[in-house]
Amino acid sequence: MKKSLFITVLASILANAQAPSGYYNSANGLLGASLKTALSTIITNGHQDKGYNGLWTAYKTTDIDKNYENDGSILDIYSEKPSGTDPYKYTPGSNQCGTYSVEGKCYNREHIVPQSLFNESSPMVSDVHFIRATDGKVNGMRSNYPFGKVGTATFTSKNGSKLGNSVSSGYAGTVFEPIDEFKGDVARMIFYFVTRYQSKLSSFSSGNMLGNSTFPGLQTWELNVLLAWHNQDPVSQAEINRNNASYTFQGNRNPFIDNPNYVNLIWGSGSTGGGGTTNPPTTTGCANETFETIPTTSSASYLTRTWSNGGISWTATDARTDQTISTKAITIRDGALTSGSSGNGIGSLTVTTQLKFTGSNGTFTVKVNGTAVGTVPYSTNLTTTTINNINISGNVAITLENNSSSNRVAIDNLSWTCYSGTWRSIQGIQAEKDLSQNQLQISPNPIVNNEIFVKGETQNITKAEIYNLQGKMMQSFEQPFKNRRNSIRIKNLPTGVYLLKTDQSVLKFIVK
Repeated sequence: MKKSLFITVLASILANAQAPSGYYNSANGLLGASLKTALSTIITNGHQDKGYNGLWTAYKTTDIDKNYENDGSILDIYSEKPSGTDPYKYTPGSNQCGTYSVEGKCYNREHIVPQSLFNESSPMVSDVHFIRATDGKVNGMRSNYPFGKVGTATFTSKNGSKLGNSVSSGYAGTVFEPIDEFKGDVARMIFYFVTRYQSKLSSFSSGNMLGNSTFPGLQTWELNVLLAWHNQDPVSQAEINRNNASYTFQGNRNPFIDNPNYVNLIWGSGSTGGGGTTNPPTTTGCANETFETIPTTSSASYLTRTWSNGGISWTATDARTDQTISTKAITIRDGALTSGSSGNGIGSLTVTTQLKFTGSNGTFTVKVNGTAVGTVPYSTNLTTTTINNINISGNVAITLENNSSSNRVAIDNLSWTCYSGTWRSIQGIQAEKDLSQNQLQISPNPIVNNEIFVKGETQNITKAEIYNLQGKMMQSFEQPFKNRRNSIRIKNLPTGVYLLKTDQSVLKFIVK
């Protein structure tokens, strides 16, 4: 049985009805890092660590298939086939690993955030909210790799989960990709982890996925992947059931299942102003410099350093390479860090800094194409700063200039999001007209047979355009509803979430 795809608002209403009255009251009205911190406090309170072996007991209620075959077997996101016959089934308590060499032998405990990143420490190692019952072989193949979009698969499970090289923007290593049905599930489990354990992130290894500060808590490339997956695959009834069972077992909840819009209010476009929109994030990752490829010759000497990474060239003047933040970092004294020209613009910039040796607190001036767009502070504490709403399109070159000639400051995990201007214009149309999606409605949604049916007053609409979540226009239609038509016939679109922009409003729809 295939799960229903709810729009985010409906999922929020259905899921939130399951949380105890007042459970999230202390988070009301907050945005961004403040909301994340409030939620962290809420879901830390009441959390009962039942131990690693307690997971086997939990799975008898948390990971039972009640929404697909509904046969009481283990619901395994790495083997479940939503629209077909599962390749194998596991009986709770009877098929626990165990040894295995192929799929279908036993199930074990899959840490969606690898336990090696936190040294198998408690309470993380036994937190049921991000540890799933999955096939032992597929779990082993996933190993400690981050989640992302696979290009060429080197391993594919029997339900289509894949391991291979990343084609996600900003990361070129090996990644694991679940099937579309469970991409949102994975995203919301990781959002739970970096919220519940935000105060511990600085002591965890990154695994090329986690950030080392409370906010945003994830590396930019991984955050962008998970935001897209969260929007693509809304909360399902299976997730709601698991969240409720986990609450009964462990005493805390996953807030991103109860209230999916928290994701947008913390990390998406709603986090920087107003909130409440269910629109997807306005930008995607464009650059992610981890400084892993910097030259280390004469590492303690202050020299001009040059290197390239991810197609972007870098120059650091009066710089040394022997100081670290996560792994490698570049340390600037009386100099600057400058990128070569990069296409696709810049929306927001995030960077981590730390003052090394002696000195005083200070700032870097951030310039884009030679024009100052903001400042980044530094001190002896690790500081992660995001400059929002830079919003410059086209080719950009980024510079961080140290405003001191003597402070020695390490820079790490520098990233920025792309910007084309498209999303600003889309959102501006809707804001200027002050129109809500209730005036027009797409139904059914997901759409069927390559046809979008629109309910409401459509006869005066002169143009319609379809955009993907990266802001790229996919198709355009003149006079789409002439001759009293109430639908638009579209060309084949890949599975995913899209926006239909008309003269009047912007509507989200799903192609399944």
